[in-house]
Amino acid sequence: MDLAEYYPVLLFLIVGLLIGGGLLVVAKPIRPNRPDDEKGSPYECGFNAFGDARRKFDVRYYRVAIFFIIFDIELAFTLPWAVSLRETGWISLTAMIAFLAILALGFAYEWKKKAFDWE
Repeated sequence: MDLAEYYPVLLFLIVGLLIGGGLLVVAKPIRPNRPDDEKGSPYECGFNAFGDARRKFDVRYYRVAIFFIIFDIELAFTLPWAVSLRETGWISLTAMIAFLAILALGFAYEWKKKAFDWE
């Protein structure tokens, strides 16, 4: 494999960063900047903050967030597979079916254990 095949990706990244940075630089002098006490105050659901901001979250929140990240990342593996399915053939298809079956079993297990319920 030749590194020249990755030049379009590098060019895409450079152009994207230049456009994003350029828009930030251009917008800085023309954006409205009128700070006041109301804008500088902490905002939490429309009323003043109460309690300590460093209090612990419930474990269920972290558990659901981790499950979401795990399943999301695992499903992201299907995109390169779908693009290269014609070249890889039946072996790749059966491997992905096994992968998705294991993923579905894990999801069913977590559902059965009521790991997704907030109670």
